[in-house]
Amino acid sequence: MPRGGRNFEKSKDFKGSMKRLLSNLRPWRVMLIIALSLAMISAILALISPNKLSDLADMITSGLTPRINTETVSDIMSDQTISANDKLAFSQLLENAKTEDEDILIKLEELPKPIYEKIKPEMNIKKITKLSLVLAIIYIVSALMSFIQSLILSTISNRFAQKLRSRISTKINLLPLSYFDHNETGDVLSRITNDVDTIAQHLNQSLSVLVTSITLFLGSILMMFITNWIMALTAIISSLIGFAFMGLILGKSQKYFIQRQKQLGNLNGHIEEIYSGHNIVKAYNGEKSASLEFDALNNRLYYCNRKSQFLSGLMQPIMGFVGNFGYVAVCVVGALLTSNNIISFGVIVAFMIYVRLFTNPLNQIAQALTFLQSTAAASERVFELLDEKELPNEDEVTISIDNDKVKGNIVFDHVKFSYDGKNDVIKDFSASVKAGEKIAIVGPTGAGKTTMVNLLMKFYDIKSGDIYIDGISTKKLTRQNIHDLFVMVLQDTWLFDGTIRDNLKFNNTNVTDEEIMNALKTVGINHFVTTLPGGLDAKIGDSETVSQGQKQLMTIARGMLKKAPFLILDEATSNVDTRTEELVQKAMDKLTIGKTSFIIAHRLSTIKNADLILVMQDGNIVEQGTHDTLIAANGFYASLYNSQFEK
Repeated sequence: MPRGGRNFEKSKDFKGSMKRLLSNLRPWRVMLIIALSLAMISAILALISPNKLSDLADMITSGLTPRINTETVSDIMSDQTISANDKLAFSQLLENAKTEDEDILIKLEELPKPIYEKIKPEMNIKKITKLSLVLAIIYIVSALMSFIQSLILSTISNRFAQKLRSRISTKINLLPLSYFDHNETGDVLSRITNDVDTIAQHLNQSLSVLVTSITLFLGSILMMFITNWIMALTAIISSLIGFAFMGLILGKSQKYFIQRQKQLGNLNGHIEEIYSGHNIVKAYNGEKSASLEFDALNNRLYYCNRKSQFLSGLMQPIMGFVGNFGYVAVCVVGALLTSNNIISFGVIVAFMIYVRLFTNPLNQIAQALTFLQSTAAASERVFELLDEKELPNEDEVTISIDNDKVKGNIVFDHVKFSYDGKNDVIKDFSASVKAGEKIAIVGPTGAGKTTMVNLLMKFYDIKSGDIYIDGISTKKLTRQNIHDLFVMVLQDTWLFDGTIRDNLKFNNTNVTDEEIMNALKTVGINHFVTTLPGGLDAKIGDSETVSQGQKQLMTIARGMLKKAPFLILDEATSNVDTRTEELVQKAMDKLTIGKTSFIIAHRLSTIKNADLILVMQDGNIVEQGTHDTLIAANGFYASLYNSQFEK
């Protein structure tokens, strides 16, 4: 693993990536508009509720204070049913209330009943109930709309991810083998799994949050200024002071987050290196030096972790401070304005909610933009895969060869091939193979042996020349038709997680258990399979109970079960021992009867009985003939063969 780890990716072209991503969401455009509209309406309802809550607070407050105003005083003084003495006592109470700091409610209870009944505190239950009901409806409708938009966006994002995976699955089968030669398997898998999941999750989270937060942020500013501009400035300025302080700390902490990712990658790389080569480390007594390096890397990670986590841990208290500081400022200024009868108590209640509606969206907008950045970066990687050049379309190909009617003749006619379009790997390959012959292709590493087989299977398109099967150019045959004509057994075993039966019957359903057991018996592994719990129903895959050699024998048995006229063995016996190789060789001799076979082998002793041996060097055939004639010629093949026995 390379040191340094993988940092969070940023989009190369954020605007272009998001534009293309949204264009791919066109099938769900109506649903998306509905969801975002519901999110906006939910935010608007949240902005309306503070004013209603303010009215409710004022209504409750008015029900707790005596109804002493110009209208009630005039009514009392003009009421003929109230005695002059009672009116005089009431007038004195009002005068004393202006000059003395006393609880007027206590004095009111001493007044005559006719006067007390007119000015006593009284709740307007009808209006309070009405306002409470309106608030409840607003909150319920807002929550319901938020729930519906969340459900719609979740459906859209998951359906979009499902469609992306389907497109990628189709695309994978249309990509040339050269794409996988130039791209790591892990990277391709990451695009299919991690990147698609990132798009689905972050798209769902970011769009609604962004719309809601922007609506709340702008709407809260507008509503605050509509309600009271002095309180609005107080709330905004007090909040911005806190955010400025938070921005300062974030700027300081960013370098520690970057260093943390780097040091974490270094430590992980060291651990993987040491544990993957643990036997070598112990054999060379390198435990001490490895431990010292680990301690050094671990200490550097500890330092970066401590700094970054401490500073990131300050974010929540600072956010709390921003909100609380805003509340305090609103309460202080609101109290001053209330005492001067500029605003009511309910306005203070409304602004305490507006402070929260103003501060929270800023943090959510920043988070949503981060999610969108990750979404854009992931979408770029997915669209890069979907934009890769595909194999040529073969819809117009009408010629096909029936397996049952194949004779088995193959001709290579001056074949040339290059991986990069410049340097030829196969320079001028010509050979004629007759039906039923066993052809061995040998040569040093990099000579082009496997490349020739890949060209024969049409995994790659040849640069010039041609390959003919029974006189028909492979250019005129579909890849699927060609693949049906061949059985391939490769050096690298491939068994998926399933039963032995399913692995051996892979894409070949018309196979009986008796045929499977006969194939296993032919390669000498039937006893092992019958001893497994469940026999053919035993699960296999990456099981440690099955050796690499046994897995290879199973892949050979799978090849035997496929009824095809051509056979390709690419180092098929490289993972088995010498005794097993001899058994497999005998099985292969039986398998090749009536088939045209191509065998690639480094162990030249396994291809002595080949009908024709093609000796390759630097992309050309330098020698060809039987084993005996090539040995007698004492050329390149003879030197390769004899080198196996040199000490």
